[in-house]
Amino acid sequence: MKDRKSVTRDAQTRALGLLARREHSRRELRRKLVRSGHEEDEVQATLTRLDGSGLQSDQRFAEILVRSRIAQGHGPVRIAAELRLHGLDEALVDKAFAAAEPDWEALALELYRRRFRTPAEDQPERIRRARFLVTRGFTPAMARTCLDLDPSESDDAGDLD
Repeated sequence: MKDRKSVTRDAQTRALGLLARREHSRRELRRKLVRSGHEEDEVQATLTRLDGSGLQSDQRFAEILVRSRIAQGHGPVRIAAELRLHGLDEALVDKAFAAAEPDWEALALELYRRRFRTPAEDQPERIRRARFLVTRGFTPAMARTCLDLDPSESDDAGDLD
């Protein structure tokens, strides 16, 4: 039977191993540690120590995830939903978006132009294109703005401002 100190050390060692691979939210790290057989009180103590020493940070996790998802072509709605799934509150989501300083309209337009080279021919095609942008996490208003532009035009001719 393991003593209390070695169980805590095992939980901390496992947590550090997970954090060495990539950032984790507190909720995600807690779930993984509990699933691997660690007791809830040990897990909470470990998470508190890691947070206090700066080794685990929900703010840092959120900023990294936001930058990563923006680079993958995801919009604000989808990214915010994913952050909430990780247990982050609205204040952390807002801080992460502010730190990334994205221009959502420009990102939507860039994605639209990469995906579609010609103007939409008919209403079903417009709907399909709008659905593409909305499922990527852009708002319907952003999708409508992109649909009103000719994707074959150059970037400076189709600014959203």
